[in-house]
Amino acid sequence: MSDVIQAAVAALSEKLGDGFAGTAKFVLEGEGAVIVDKDGARAGDDDADVTLTAAVDDFQAMMEGDLNPTTAFMTGKLTIDGDMGLAMQLGGALA
Repeated sequence: MSDVIQAAVAALSEKLGDGFAGTAKFVLEGEGAVIVDKDGARAGDDDADVTLTAAVDDFQAMMEGDLNPTTAFMTGKLTIDGDMGLAMQLGGALA
């Protein structure tokens, strides 16, 4: 597992705590993917209800609170495929 994916798992675990009601996949361009579900965050590329894709720098900015997830989506820095309701729940948890 790359250092970037390892850091993403740690950041998402901290932000989401006990997990997430649904299954979401964060794809970090050029690095891999992280799955978030009821069990928490882990490296993986499983099927998910919603897939969020971003460049590593943009993902890190969202985790650090420097980039609002909604703003990232509206400006094309974050793409979403799948359940928009779950994406909105994630956006609220990450903001």
